[in-house]
Amino acid sequence: MIEAATPPEQSLHALYRDHRSWLESWLRQRMGNAWDAADLSQDTFLRVLTSSQQLVDLREPRAYLVTVGKRLLSNFYTRRKLEQAYLDALASLPEDSVPSPEQRWVLLETLQALDELLDGLPPLVRRAFLWSQLEGLGYREIAERLDVSERTVKRYMAQAYEHCLLVEL
Repeated sequence: MIEAATPPEQSLHALYRDHRSWLESWLRQRMGNAWDAADLSQDTFLRVLTSSQQLVDLREPRAYLVTVGKRLLSNFYTRRKLEQAYLDALASLPEDSVPSPEQRWVLLETLQALDELLDGLPPLVRRAFLWSQLEGLGYREIAERLDVSERTVKRYMAQAYEHCLLVEL
């Protein structure tokens, strides 16, 4: 016996059926690439599937899909920019120091996770935290670079640590 689909499943199916090609076209116009647009379209519907939004009550489905799609598009370009910066850094290394493709993948994934973890921090807080953690700078050196007091740097660091702890929970 086949069970009937539940209303949320029917709603998702209808949303996908009615708006997938439109969303994909919208993304393709912004990206100029049909393959990436198709991937982001699928990612958008996966996000919708895992969200807590009640699809039954969705009044403006295209506006909702565009909002989710814009966020994913922003993440896509952020990741691409991060990957390009990494590849540029790799190009400047001596040939015997270049990591293997597997190591590159792990490093890129780690950079992406770090970027996502620090997302939402004000730029100065983020910069102070990264200088401290990645370059090993002390608070005095960070304060000089940012042209702020050491006390401000301490507040920035406390804010960054609190952000990281809350994200991890």
